[in-house]
Amino acid sequence: MEKLQVIAHIYNDYKEKFGIPRQSGIIDIESKIIFEPIFRNREAFRGIEQYNYLWLLWDFSESHSEWSPTVRPPKLGGNTRMGVFATRSPFRPNSIGLSSVKLESIEFTKENGPILTVTGADVMNGTPIYDIKPYIKYADCHEDANNGFALADVSDSLTVEILDGLICILDEEKRNNLIKILSQDPRPAYKCDETTEHGIKFADYDIKFKVKGDILTVTNIEKIKEP
Repeated sequence: MEKLQVIAHIYNDYKEKFGIPRQSGIIDIESKIIFEPIFRNREAFRGIEQYNYLWLLWDFSESHSEWSPTVRPPKLGGNTRMGVFATRSPFRPNSIGLSSVKLESIEFTKENGPILTVTGADVMNGTPIYDIKPYIKYADCHEDANNGFALADVSDSLTVEILDGLICILDEEKRNNLIKILSQDPRPAYKCDETTEHGIKFADYDIKFKVKGDILTVTNIEKIKEP
């Protein structure tokens, strides 16, 4: 079997695994997909604009642990073990992820060839892409599908508050995107108490926050210093 070949990389404001949406399609933050030079042939994209959703097959490039037959899904509180093939855990025999994203636009550039702008990706900045396929409604949408044990209601979100003096640090678009991410409660499955300060890296910023009840309060925003 030939080794899988990386065809592209995806770029966005998710700078680390912590804080990335747990499923695709939940948060409509933009990502750019830039292809490797060998795959920048315009003919390879003929007709893609006729679809508004795509499947991405990608590499769990930042997951370095061995595969495990059972894992602890975050949606079950991180305490219950389920079979790896009944989950979307990265600790798999082959580190392949699958996401459905919305195709917003395709731009043909002189420097980087075709660039796809998509929303709804649940992958980290710089993630390698193995393949892209169209999402076809009549074949890929199963209206009688159930959610198994992944019963979390994505509409059950936290209210995000940003302390005075911090709001102006981010521009409006980044601030709105940050609120979307934090409202989905990016804390680990075991949570921690209300005195615990958590942090995520988003765009070029280090964000600190605490959670009390269903209120998440952003306590600090700092620009990440260049190494």
